[in-house]
Amino acid sequence: MSWTDLARNGRILVVDDAMENIQILHHALRDEHEVLFALDGEKALDIAQEQRPDLILLDAVMPGMDGYAVCAAMRASPRLQDIPIIFVTALSQPEDETRALEAGAVDFISKPFNVAVVRARVRSQLTIKRQADAMRELSMTDGLTGVANRRSFNDAMEAEWRRCARAGLPLSVVMIDIDHFKLYNDHYGHQAGDICLQQVSAAMARCASRPQDKLARYGGEEFILLLPQEGLEGAEVVARRILDEVRKLAMPHVASLTAPQVTVSMGLATVLPPMDSTDSGGLVRSADNNLYRAKQSGRNRYCLSLSGDSGADGAA
Repeated sequence: MSWTDLARNGRILVVDDAMENIQILHHALRDEHEVLFALDGEKALDIAQEQRPDLILLDAVMPGMDGYAVCAAMRASPRLQDIPIIFVTALSQPEDETRALEAGAVDFISKPFNVAVVRARVRSQLTIKRQADAMRELSMTDGLTGVANRRSFNDAMEAEWRRCARAGLPLSVVMIDIDHFKLYNDHYGHQAGDICLQQVSAAMARCASRPQDKLARYGGEEFILLLPQEGLEGAEVVARRILDEVRKLAMPHVASLTAPQVTVSMGLATVLPPMDSTDSGGLVRSADNNLYRAKQSGRNRYCLSLSGDSGADGAA
């Protein structure tokens, strides 16, 4: 089985200060899953942040940061709090199991463990997680266009703001509006309007295909695109692609006051997020202000700025 197949079956992080225990669990799980390991709690949190395992097998008693502290730290982290944790420990008293479950663990296995039981409980928890992830994905997706919804965008913006602030990297946002969409609906009907939204959103999604990019429907005919680790120059490249891709759709819009086909207007803004602020609203407002400028200056174009600057324009 390839590494891709193993990862698809579930990425498991084994955390134990005894290498022999890690080796036993690795041998038991490696044929079906990708297995990572850490010998202490601090390293476990680092790996979890970077690799996003689907499940963690965690020892309770470790020097330094013990399993309970690791579990508490993960439950306090928006990025890690949904990863299920199974305690695998030499502790075996009812109060130990109770403490683990109260700390946020989903299961508790006492050592010495039966390998077949570990495999079965791992499969069970991974199945539950997949179901929960599927439900969460539905709740974060716009039902008409299939792109992210506003809630999903807000969550991604919060996470990427912190990540870019820590790394000293830029963060860009593009606000996008389909020009004269109400006139399109009035002329062609709402069913055609829905098809227009689907085709335009698909065209925009093709223009920002990095894993960290996120296109979301912000409301009605308005969309927003999050471009982490992308400066103003890169965001402008994406905006030009969007103008080109929408033009290639060649969707007639005889009621448009701008062009005989469907077009979009965009506002771009970029910022280097400061470490001492978590307020990303200013970046979105800057992009929205630039979108307003693009509409006022003729539509079918973009206007851009560094957050707080006066900005510049670009047309199709």
